[in-house]
Amino acid sequence: MIKHGIDQEALIKQFSEASAKQGAAVRKEVTEMTLKALQGRELTLANIKQVLGTVAKAASTGAANNPLAPANAETLLASATAGMDAALATAVQANRKALQQMIDQGASLRETQAKKALADIEKMEDTFFAALHKAAEGSQASLEGPWAEVLRATQGKGTNTGAQATATLSHLLDSVLESAALARPGVDAEDHSASLRKTARQVEQLTRLIALVAPHQRGSAANISA
Repeated sequence: MIKHGIDQEALIKQFSEASAKQGAAVRKEVTEMTLKALQGRELTLANIKQVLGTVAKAASTGAANNPLAPANAETLLASATAGMDAALATAVQANRKALQQMIDQGASLRETQAKKALADIEKMEDTFFAALHKAAEGSQASLEGPWAEVLRATQGKGTNTGAQATATLSHLLDSVLESAALARPGVDAEDHSASLRKTARQVEQLTRLIALVAPHQRGSAANISA
């Protein structure tokens, strides 16, 4: 059955039949299936949550039915998690390009569309973990241990999604600052002053968002070094 762009039955079958040695193949399939589903709809947090939730649930169901479980389950769930993370990181890159285009065309980050896109980028990693936790909570008892280990490891090392979100916000900040540096007063000093005030607001907003997202990445690095 196709749900939110995901062939659940095919995914469940793959996870129920896969061995630990097929982890790379499973991850690749999850990435491609997730990315295709994300690209087939508007990239809102609600749609992302639905796609990730569907993939995680199917992977969990398949892993629970695998004859090699529970020994094989943790590896399979880790592969599913990595595959979803890779797909979502690619989606963040797509959002970055769209936002950059808005800025290049003179849009303010305070405008509704740009503001929402920024807010979505900030919440991407939280949405990712929310989907994983929901799948873990709804899984069979035999997967409680494997899911707990996968979540612990993923949260400990950080995600590609979170890193891409931080990089995106930093890139946009650099872009705004570069635009300000290249600006030159025109005939109308009032227009130039308004442009500088707009840039200042954008810098303030991006700096605040980076401060909110970056701690996740710093915390992950600290866990690794410890």
